[in-house]
Amino acid sequence: MPPDPGFLLAFFPAGYASTILIEIPILAFCLSRRHSMGTRISAGVWLTAWTYPFVALLFFALLGRHRGLYLLVAETFAPLAECALFWLAHGSREERGRPSMWQDFAAIVAANLASFLIGELASPALDAIFPLPRREFAGG
Repeated sequence: MPPDPGFLLAFFPAGYASTILIEIPILAFCLSRRHSMGTRISAGVWLTAWTYPFVALLFFALLGRHRGLYLLVAETFAPLAECALFWLAHGSREERGRPSMWQDFAAIVAANLASFLIGELASPALDAIFPLPRREFAGG
């Protein structure tokens, strides 16, 4: 049985807000200095706005019963897509392959990893404080 759509939609706003609260400081500090602070901060909002619906809604609805596969797909997709989106918005021919490009990509991957790990660590506590009706993973 697929995950409960009501749970996915109920969790979406809090999950998105939590994700950007974790990722914004990392991106603000770690994206290369060639970007303004405004660009670094806004990246945490708009990159996640593009990828979070796929991760939290689509991939979870399709793969949520298989936790391992879901995590592999979602946590690979998010940083790759965000790196591509950031490059499309802020990359240039002159910057291709330069250390600043790799620093930006590493910052995006680090931000995604941090939000994933903190989410995993916080999940049991959040479930105890804010229990939502949901179906458990069938395996994975």
